[in-house]
This record gives sequence, structure tokens and C-alpha cells, in this order.
Amino acid sequence: MVLKKVVFVAFCFLVLIACDNKEKTHSGLQKCDFQKEIDGQSISLFVLKNDNGMEACVTNFGARLVSLMAPDREGHWEDVVCGYSNIDDYLNNKQNFGATIGRYIGRILNSTFTLDSITYHLQPNTGVHCAHGGNPGFANQIWTAEQNAPNSLKLSLLSPDGDNGFPGNLRVDITYTLTNKNELDIAYQATTDKPTVINLSHHSFFNISGNLNSSVEDQLLYINAKYLTPYDSLKCVTGEFMEINNTPFDFTTLRLIGDRIDEADEQLKVVGGYDHNWVLDTNGDLSELAAKVVDEKSGRTLEVYTNEPGLQVYTSNGLKGNLIGKNKIAYHKRTSICLETQHYPDSPNKPQFPSTTLRPGEVYNSRCVYRFGVISYNE
Repeated sequence: MVLKKVVFVAFCFLVLIACDNKEKTHSGLQKCDFQKEIDGQSISLFVLKNDNGMEACVTNFGARLVSLMAPDREGHWEDVVCGYSNIDDYLNNKQNFGATIGRYIGRILNSTFTLDSITYHLQPNTGVHCAHGGNPGFANQIWTAEQNAPNSLKLSLLSPDGDNGFPGNLRVDITYTLTNKNELDIAYQATTDKPTVINLSHHSFFNISGNLNSSVEDQLLYINAKYLTPYDSLKCVTGEFMEINNTPFDFTTLRLIGDRIDEADEQLKVVGGYDHNWVLDTNGDLSELAAKVVDEKSGRTLEVYTNEPGLQVYTSNGLKGNLIGKNKIAYHKRTSICLETQHYPDSPNKPQFPSTTLRPGEVYNSRCVYRFGVISYNE
């Protein structure tokens, strides 16, 4: 017993020394603030850097992006994603800042789907529906981490058969790579031993101005899409494809996010702004631009590329200022935007939507690339 106490005191002393050394990242995070062990599993913070000085910090809790440093047109570096400065805040607050969402992002209506004549009953967590894979989802799991290069990190998870009602032992690997094109490249792979459904996505809350107190309504948005999948009055996708020409959802040319966000439109009323799945016209071509955000004041740009058929755009309508993040910033409504590459919500129950079925012997491959750049004063 005495030996155990001595070991524990020594461990605490070593942790205090590590924190006193204040090994800070470019974004100001301290690695020791993310060190924790839960049920024998270790949580840590991993730092990725490219040759240009860009930095991304990722924790294996929820395979989350914690910070991302990007330069403005003057070469000033700022963090452009919402998040917390320590692991305890992630553990204690139910918010998807920077998280990997799975097994299925979005809603599966009535928490059921039928595959190969078998009906599966999922864990409801949004009324009668299963959203973002149920609780706990992938955002609240501790992933195995392996970093073999300064600019890359591989995260792995085994989701067991029956996890929140989903069939099949699902093995998932995610690789974050910070390229010298100033891209955060997120590559997903998954395999299963039973037929199942899968729809993974990344859930960072971006504000490329670098001022996480400011509204994204003053930023410009482009989405390569002419249709979206509309909701009914209860935020359930109807299975229809809604043409967006001449509606508040038409971003086929760059325009202000806040330009029409408060119009008396039934789709906007359902979620209090933008929180919809756009049907991309990219046909799964990773080289085709899916979306773009421009902040004219800082000059920063963010381009999105994906092989997924859909893009969920969310203007953080639900943030209320009660979550205090990095640098003691309170995150308020519409001070960030999520750009979630995905298949469509409730696809397992909508045969007209692209299939999300994964079978034994197949490999699920999904890519999301966030490319950062700058515009000049003359553009």
C-alpha cells in the first residue's frame, strides 16, 4: 500500500514537472493539459506540422481536431477552429467541437432501418431518432493513435457488433495529414464482418477570420450544389430533393452567409438558420471544388474537397455563449460554420438516396480535404 502511494505521488510530481515546463504548441495549448487515463486507455494531444509552419493539434479522444493555425494575407497566424484548452472540458461538455462523428452522422429516423430483411433497432438519443450514431458515439470514444511522421496521425477504433444497435464489428482508421499545400487531409477507411451502414464525418466549427468572437455572417460562401434534402417541420428529412435556385440556399456564386439567413423561409425556420445537407454536383470527384469560404478582412480562404455526395453546412445556430473555449472565448450563435462532408441523413431508410451500406470484404473509403489559402487586397 505504501509503495502504491509512493508511485502515485511520484507520478503526480512528474506530471507537475511536465506542466511546469509548459511545452506549448503554436496555438498556445499545453500537451500536459490533455494527458489523462480512463479505464486503462490513455488520452493525449498530438501535434502535426507542415513545412510552411502550419500546425494542427489533434486529441485521440473523439479523434478531434483541437486547434488549427493558419496564416492570413499578412502572414499572421491564428487559430481558426473552436475547441477547448484541456481534456476535462471536452469530457464534461457535450459538444462536437472538432470531433469525428459516427457510426452515422445525422439522423436515422425512428432509430430503425432494415438491411437484408433484418430490422435493426438503434439507440434513440434525439427524441425517437438516432442522431450521430447514438450515445456514446465515436466523438466520445478513445481512439488508438499512431504518429509516424511530423505531419500525419493515424487513429483507429473498433466499434463492436451491436454498438448502439448497429450490426457488425466495424474497424475504422482515420488519417489526418497536414500537407505542404496547407491542406488538412482527412482519410477514412472502414471494414466490417457483417452487413452494416456507415456515414462518417468531421465536425470542426470554423471561423477563418481568426477572431472566434466574430460572426461568420460577414464571410462569403460558395457551395457547388443546386439541390438540398429538405426537412419537415420536425427536422426530419423528407426524402425529396429541393431545387435551391433563387432561394436563401442558393450559394452557387460567392455571397454573404448572412445575406438571407433570417428570411421568412420555412426551411430556415426549422433550424434557425443553415443546418442542411446540400446535394453536391461534384460526382465524387475529389479534384472538384465542393465549397469555399472567404473572409475578406483577414484574406483567408477555406476550400472543401470530397468524394462524398453531400455537404452539411451548419452556422452554429445552437451555440448560446455558455461554452467557454480556448483563450476564455465564449462561443456564441453564428460565430462559426461547420462544413461536414457526408452521405445524406437517413439514407438507410431512403432508397432514392446514395447507399451507405458496407458489406464484408468491402472497404469504406471517404476523404475530406480542407485547403487553406489567402486572397490579395485586389481580389
